[in-house]
Amino acid sequence: MNTVLDDNKKLCLNSGQIITLTSRMTMMFEVEDLSVASPATVSRCGMVYMEPASLTLAPLVKSWINQVPPRIRETKSIVEKLQVLFDKFLEDGCYFLRKNLPEPVKTVDNNITQSIMRIIDCYLAPYNENEIKKITKEELMNLDTMINQLFFFAFVWSVGVTTTLEGRMKFDKWVRENVLAKLSIDFPADKLVYDYQFDVEKKDWINWRDTVPEYNVDIRASYNEILVPTVDSIRMKYFTKLLVTNGKHALTPGPTGTGKSVNIAELLTYELPEEYQTLAITFSAQTSANQTQDYLDDKFEKRRKGVYGPPIGKKFVIFIDDLNMPKKEEYGAQPPLELLRQWMDYKGWFDRKDKEKPFKKIEDIILIAAMGPPGGGRS
Repeated sequence: MNTVLDDNKKLCLNSGQIITLTSRMTMMFEVEDLSVASPATVSRCGMVYMEPASLTLAPLVKSWINQVPPRIRETKSIVEKLQVLFDKFLEDGCYFLRKNLPEPVKTVDNNITQSIMRIIDCYLAPYNENEIKKITKEELMNLDTMINQLFFFAFVWSVGVTTTLEGRMKFDKWVRENVLAKLSIDFPADKLVYDYQFDVEKKDWINWRDTVPEYNVDIRASYNEILVPTVDSIRMKYFTKLLVTNGKHALTPGPTGTGKSVNIAELLTYELPEEYQTLAITFSAQTSANQTQDYLDDKFEKRRKGVYGPPIGKKFVIFIDDLNMPKKEEYGAQPPLELLRQWMDYKGWFDRKDKEKPFKKIEDIILIAAMGPPGGGRS
């Protein structure tokens, strides 16, 4: 490593072979920390420290607003409203979360910000124009009247959702005093902000329980097949379905026995549109990156040269259970997760069996994962 980072740029392999990099090649690393890097390596790297706190969340918001559907971007009042809402409440919400609310699974502000944007994206998706569908001025004006409510709904279910039940009580009090009061939204006062869904059709807040039909037990079902909907399962399935049908990935953390796997399995089996096909993988401490890659590669079909994916016209929803189970290697990485992250960053991976083949691009896959909080072998 050190010789390749030197000015002579020579990569020395175990076999004794030496490969010289050209002058136009650069080595780049994106690392979490330097705890296992030697001083020699550190001295050779031109370190550029990007501290998230000094960047703030404004660049994320600005770049997101630049890629909302074109018809919405042309409507100045909607864009200005979104910008003002993010400027006013996002930083304060994240500050309150960090200072006062415990998190079973730690998050970072950038990811919370992306969560709120993803939820709003799902509601803005119908405003994308194509050859058949044109968006009218009336529809845009209708959206304009709902922006505050949609922002508030997404704000509650991103900034205020990663904490515990006690934390949710605190967040409910804070958000009513600091956000609802300033937005002048007519919101029910009797329960928590988490107990209501915003109905886009009726432009009204409705209790989650009222969004599903009354449950009757099928007398032919065996005991282990009976799944009674609760407020938590209704909410979880609603958001997972909303995200997946809009091409967004979803992670569901929670303690053992809270119905994560069962509810996701039911959603994937019975409640998704026809074009979605599902694959399920359960990670264990012994799962390797090669096993994961081989399992997935076997399921993909070749679409054209170098491009793979589900059958044409379909999308694969890959459900990964116990995402945080794979054992950490010597330097702290979890190889199966690195493979999934490689797909997230580069939309594909290399074929291990045929070294001559170029990079395999993989299209039309959406990831859903479930995991327990850290502890007991889980990271």
